[in-house]
Amino acid sequence: MQPHPHKDPLHGITLEQILTRLVNHYGWEELGQRIEIRCFNSDPSISSSLKFLRKTPWARTKVEQLFVHTDFPSAP
Repeated sequence: MQPHPHKDPLHGITLEQILTRLVNHYGWEELGQRIEIRCFNSDPSISSSLKFLRKTPWARTKVEQLFVHTDFPSAP
């Protein structure tokens, strides 16, 4: 019998992995246009963005929603 897949599309994915994939896919400039928060538009870094997103639930929700709705290219 196979294990049941989780219904949560973010299960097992860390916030750092989510942010890194989004930055690699969109780049900071486009990410900052899609989600207008200062940490993406002014001297952006993974570290500073993670600190902000961990303290700001509404911003984290927007990042997670963008991740879920982004069509990433398939791995080779």
